[in-house]
Amino acid sequence: MKAVAVILGRAGSKGVPGKNTASVAGKPCIQWTIEAAKAAEHIAHVVVSSDDAVVLDLARAADSITVARPPELATDTARIDDAARHAIVEYEKTRADLPGHAAVVILYANVPVRPADLIDRAVHLLRTSKCDSVQSYAPVGKHHPWWTAKLDDAGKVAPWEGNVLNHGVFRRQDLPPAYVPDGGIIALTRRALFNEIPGVPPGPHAFFGIDRRGVINPEGSVIDIDSPTDLLVADAILKERHANR
Repeated sequence: MKAVAVILGRAGSKGVPGKNTASVAGKPCIQWTIEAAKAAEHIAHVVVSSDDAVVLDLARAADSITVARPPELATDTARIDDAARHAIVEYEKTRADLPGHAAVVILYANVPVRPADLIDRAVHLLRTSKCDSVQSYAPVGKHHPWWTAKLDDAGKVAPWEGNVLNHGVFRRQDLPPAYVPDGGIIALTRRALFNEIPGVPPGPHAFFGIDRRGVINPEGSVIDIDSPTDLLVADAILKERHANR
């Protein structure tokens, strides 16, 4: 199963303006994702969707297919599945010479750091399990839901749920495994993306389908740029990788 990679990189960002084109270890942030997609064995074509002219120029220079995202799909409230569907429709419309693909990989332009094998692992699981979607997850570490609490206006601490603070667990190694989506990848069938799976309840995550699977990344192995600190961390990690080659 070869997949089409759709890289989403809108211009607007309140946390880190211009983050998709910001320099990270000597390259524009999005370039790391384009290169990762092109290096993946299971990716046939790379499509970059953006309302940012600079992003689209970078994508063309990297020999990627570009799709101009309309303004209504580039707001901070626009849904990623709407943007991905638009990109696939435009890709299929303008590239009739290319074969159709049953799988789509959604990648974010502001994630310059991800495991080298992540894309292929996710598409492989999608193919072999015949599931609807695969999302990448990371261990929550010390930010475990069992250690979540509520504080009232007087500073009084109470369990977030149940009656026992911290579920009675006070050592990290005694916590049951728990995972959180890390932003590294979403791989899914075209049918799932276009909401063609029967019996899926309506909602913002309907495009994941019914049979949802996950692949686990080591804690800290995916860096999603949402703050200036994330940029510094990603820059340091990628520079160290290059130095150790």
